[in-house]
Amino acid sequence: MLNSTENKTITNSNVLVTGGAGFIGSNIIEKLVKQNNKVICLDNLATGKMKNIEPFLSLDNFHFIEGDIRNFSTCQQACEDIDIVLHQAALGSVPRSINDPITTNSVNIDGFLNILTAARDNKVKRFVYAASSSTYGDSTNLPKVEEIIGNPLSPYAITKYVNELYAKVFSDLYGIETIGLRYFNVFGKNQDPDGAYAAVFPKFIKALIKHEAPLIHGDGTQSRDFTYIANVVQANELAATTQNPQAVNTVFNVAYGENNSLNDLTNELIKGLSEFDPKIAEIKPIYGPVRTGDIKDSLASIKKAKELLNYAPEYDVHTGLKEAIKWYYENLK
Repeated sequence: MLNSTENKTITNSNVLVTGGAGFIGSNIIEKLVKQNNKVICLDNLATGKMKNIEPFLSLDNFHFIEGDIRNFSTCQQACEDIDIVLHQAALGSVPRSINDPITTNSVNIDGFLNILTAARDNKVKRFVYAASSSTYGDSTNLPKVEEIIGNPLSPYAITKYVNELYAKVFSDLYGIETIGLRYFNVFGKNQDPDGAYAAVFPKFIKALIKHEAPLIHGDGTQSRDFTYIANVVQANELAATTQNPQAVNTVFNVAYGENNSLNDLTNELIKGLSEFDPKIAEIKPIYGPVRTGDIKDSLASIKKAKELLNYAPEYDVHTGLKEAIKWYYENLK
């Protein structure tokens, strides 16, 4: 339900968040439980963490299902009496998909089809799903606009594009309303700094807090449209509640619409963390080989989301980094 007194928030609804114990899902849930929703979280805890949803476990309007989207009966159970599905569950990481394409395909395509079919069977009104900027592949077009994509550069990119194709076909055949959100390099609290496939910001922050040099793949001039988590939460709510018929059954870039080099942002991390620990100011990054499947530059056009969803990202990368640095320093030190 759309709350007209606020900026398009989800209220008084039964909402399923798949991958809800993960980074993005847990941030979405944190907002939804405060807005008089009943929130169901489905997660198999393969990459999600119980600590991310522990604050919600005692709430009457939150329910956790430990289960896998690759199990269709689990998806059917999770979709019962649901108004909105916010599908965040996936096996992320381009390098992981290159190392293990079969598991990535199983989770991201079989799992997606399961939850989409279960949503259709249970007459879910709106199905919002996490798409990916990796879909742009080898396209050199900048900024990235939704209608122009290239050839995929990894199994992960293929899976996320197939999700878009399935969503469009299900919308056309069965009438379920779907909206895909192509995330661009999301960062913020609850993002896991550990493991071989950890994202760059939490990984770098943890290294710097331990007085270790962060490793940059390539020369550091590669640029990304880094997107703070609050902007992504906003986009999910807008997609779930929009009444604009032009905004339904399509995909949107979710970003800030500005790119920055990895060198510049690493220096910004060092400067920000040195305010908590002056020794960090002396650390310099080290450089390694370019990773297979990586793109050189990424920049999103957010014109479509602004016009059709009224998307208005509140955090640029610099403001978001300040928030993230503070949270990580308090939680990792």
